[in-house]
Amino acid sequence: MQTIIPIFFLTFTYLALSANWQVTNIILGMFIAAGIWVLLRPPKRTVKWRRLPTDLIRVVVFFVVLLYTMFKSGIEMARIILHPKLPIKNGIVGIRAASKSELGRALSAHAISLPPGELFIEMDEDGTMYIHSLNVDQTVKQARAGQEWQRNILKGIFD
Repeated sequence: MQTIIPIFFLTFTYLALSANWQVTNIILGMFIAAGIWVLLRPPKRTVKWRRLPTDLIRVVVFFVVLLYTMFKSGIEMARIILHPKLPIKNGIVGIRAASKSELGRALSAHAISLPPGELFIEMDEDGTMYIHSLNVDQTVKQARAGQEWQRNILKGIFD
């Protein structure tokens, strides 16, 4: 039962995205979903019910701050684009990941790529993320301040 439900949802997602509900496509979707589930089967974690309310609050805070960062970066990008001299100081910056867990690192990398002007490139084995930025100075300044709150939230949730 623990594998049937995720395979069902993955199959349904595949069918919804492909918009093809023929029998052959449903069978293909089940094979693809089963393959994805076998490759990406998450490790079993016990739910700590006492921590659940604080973890949910941390997740909400994480996404609210992420939305604020996206809005702020969008305005900054518009300012850079509309500036007559186009003040761009682009480059690649190395930043330590905010979490020690794989899921926390993936979430941190995804959060970096969402705001405009920054793009996650690669992560080393030691957790250093390489980011291409259109404004290197701003990225370094935000990384020092932003990674600290992100590290605290992700550490509380995943570690």
